[in-house]
Amino acid sequence: MPAAEVDIDIALVQRLLEDQHRDLLGLPLSLVANGWDNVLVRLGKDLAVRLPRHSAAAVLVANEIEWLPLITPGLPLPVPEPVRVGGPTDYYPFGWTVVPWFEGHPAGAGDPIDTTVAAETLGGFVAALHRLAPMDAPLNPWRGGPLEDRDDLTMQRLRAVQPLLVDGGVSPPALADAWRRAVETPRWDGAALWLHGDLHPMNIVASGGYLAAVIDFGDITSGDPATDLLGAWSLFGSADRAVFRSAAASLNDPIDDDTWQRGRGWAVTHSLAILSDADSPAPLRTCALRALREVSTA
Repeated sequence: MPAAEVDIDIALVQRLLEDQHRDLLGLPLSLVANGWDNVLVRLGKDLAVRLPRHSAAAVLVANEIEWLPLITPGLPLPVPEPVRVGGPTDYYPFGWTVVPWFEGHPAGAGDPIDTTVAAETLGGFVAALHRLAPMDAPLNPWRGGPLEDRDDLTMQRLRAVQPLLVDGGVSPPALADAWRRAVETPRWDGAALWLHGDLHPMNIVASGGYLAAVIDFGDITSGDPATDLLGAWSLFGSADRAVFRSAAASLNDPIDDDTWQRGRGWAVTHSLAILSDADSPAPLRTCALRALREVSTA
């Protein structure tokens, strides 16, 4: 994990609230997660405080602050649009946010979900999100671009994790073939669309067997809509994947065969990145292996 540039604890959060949002003082605080980019502290019953651990993460939070209010209208699932914004201080150097708390668990872990309903729901979310992005929309060097830009790194990672793939029931040759076909597929030549950028199962909240929210828009960007299709392989089998593809089609993103093939490639490169990182949490690695099994047997 990236090294934390500042120590974040409950006392720090209390001090920030006292200085910038005094009306929220008195609500109970509890540490929920110390993640790759952010620390998440639950605030009372309905809110959470999200604080970057390092400067690169602060850029991602700034993207959420600027752009989430523009894309939230019309989305069929709740997203963590900031309800309060905090600024840097002499004792904490980054911007931070107060966001809604969504009750539930990651769709890739915890209680089972109704995958057919989830495929329809997530597909509808993707269709609603993939609207034309403005010219000044953020760009992300790791998301939304051509797959060939990731070719060398992806193949290096595939070779590095071959034993893990074999143990997980994934055929490395079949996976390499699927990746090669995706890289050779024509690039997206349409207008740049809004993208979540990291739409894997651990960034999707489920509750009571159904999808309840989509979180972590730090990688929000614009570009090729195939980037957001990776969940079709990490969450669903073939039948539900077809439901997802149909539901995800929109005027701007019809999910033609080329887009679908590139989406398959994004499932490969994203999942291999997870497996090649020893710090990836176990549930995320499980989702990645599932995606690669689906890709290699489809």
